[in-house]
Amino acid sequence: MARKKGARARLREHFLSNIGRVMDSDELRKIAGDVTEWARRIRELRTEEGYQIQTHNDRSDLKPGQYILMDAEPQPAFERAISKETRAFVLDRNGFTCQMCGAVAGEPHPYDPSRRTRLHIGHIVDKSQGGTDDASNLRALCSVCNEGASNLTLERPSVQKLLIQIRRARNSDQLEVLKWLIQKFPIQAAEIIGRKST
Repeated sequence: MARKKGARARLREHFLSNIGRVMDSDELRKIAGDVTEWARRIRELRTEEGYQIQTHNDRSDLKPGQYILMDAEPQPAFERAISKETRAFVLDRNGFTCQMCGAVAGEPHPYDPSRRTRLHIGHIVDKSQGGTDDASNLRALCSVCNEGASNLTLERPSVQKLLIQIRRARNSDQLEVLKWLIQKFPIQAAEIIGRKST
């Protein structure tokens, strides 16, 4: 008897069959089999398998809840290396409570009472930013916060703080920021460059 494909495998197959096509969260949720953690499976495709799945955080032409895979070739990805012992230690240290919203494991979630709170382990400083899997860089997060639904509690950096960080960066890093901004805002960048040349 053939083994049923998991949500991540179905999502990977769907993205690879639809390279360059914008897909929305409803479509991807159905492909994943309506599992509650479909967004987590997409993050795993990005972080563990290296697929460059882009969202509105990467491109200004995408709306929240839209995803696109531009290339079938994955980039080097981060290895998942949090042991069961470290996970248990972090959950116990954090009192089996989400460190963003305060939801307690197993209880109805305060933002979505139809869901029971399920805790995950999240990085304080993301691995892409040089963070480690050490317990001091880990915290308990509920599935709602981990999916980004209640990241409203995180304060976004101001323009002034961002500019200070960019000014402090090496020239090569500043150029990478510029390339990323031009890629995210191609129309606006072309307008700005057009105004400068006249």
